[in-house]
Amino acid sequence: MLYTFGELFLMLVVILVAAEIFTNALEHLGQKLNISEGVTGSVFAAVGTALPETLVPILAIMGGTANASVNHEIGVGAILGAPLMLATLSTSLMGLSVLRARGHTGHIRPERSGFLRDINFFLGAYTLSALAMFIPHEGGLEALRAVISGVLVLLYFFYILLTLRASSHLVDQGHATEAEGEMFLQKLGLKVSLATILVQIAIGLGLLVAGAKGFIHGVEDASRLLGITPLLLSLMIIPIATELPEKINSILWVRKGKDTLAFGNITGAMVFQGTLLPAIGIALTPWTLRAEVLAGLTFTLAAALWLRITVTRKGGIRVWHLMVNGALYAGYLVLALSL
Repeated sequence: MLYTFGELFLMLVVILVAAEIFTNALEHLGQKLNISEGVTGSVFAAVGTALPETLVPILAIMGGTANASVNHEIGVGAILGAPLMLATLSTSLMGLSVLRARGHTGHIRPERSGFLRDINFFLGAYTLSALAMFIPHEGGLEALRAVISGVLVLLYFFYILLTLRASSHLVDQGHATEAEGEMFLQKLGLKVSLATILVQIAIGLGLLVAGAKGFIHGVEDASRLLGITPLLLSLMIIPIATELPEKINSILWVRKGKDTLAFGNITGAMVFQGTLLPAIGIALTPWTLRAEVLAGLTFTLAAALWLRITVTRKGGIRVWHLMVNGALYAGYLVLALSL
């Protein structure tokens, strides 16, 4: 047990260091390419840090164990658990990180149009993914499930297109990505160039993936000691590890006052995980409805809808609004453990 928790602590340190390296390089990349914070956070950071939680369900579905049903449970749970974690726990931790500095009525101000685009795409795609669970595998309806899977993939590429198209206009409005301080490799005497930026991104991303994989291994060992089922493990435990890069990156950015980057990292990852990953699940697993799954879907959509409501209210998002998302996560835990 001591070894397991020692591994968890060590991997957490690796992820923290990697997140600093990664976010520092991304800021310089965004500034070098003269793109908006929305693109840097919602596309570059979101896709990069989504690698750990993308690999988990794919590896599980493709044959993580000799038991196909267990593989499917882990895969589906990891696919649905990641957006749940982002929409609830990750956003609330981001709010908690600035609670002392801004107060519970203080504002968090992401760029509004990009934020709404992310949330709207996620709500639409995730609702479509949920509806696919009600479509049976027999009766000639298999083709409909395949169509939904294809539509989800197309939605993500359409989302990327819209995000990139909006970038130049946002830069003109003052939402360009601006790096804070020197790039870490610059401190070693290297000049800032596209090549050195990409090298630092690769180093940070490699450490993020390695740290997340090590953390997942420790979490799996800990879950066996707790006697948690594969589905609950993948819905509740694994996402805590796989979403650590997004959590840490967003906390680092929001504490620097880079609210658009902070929120874009989370909402952009939600779009990625609400489109491409469910498309894989629908295509490669039974993708059937269970009580734990229904609870996860419901709380995830409720949390995302709450974020959309708050950003459109007068005054926008306040720190205490994100505490509601944390309460939703706590409510989900209580319900899931009682099922």
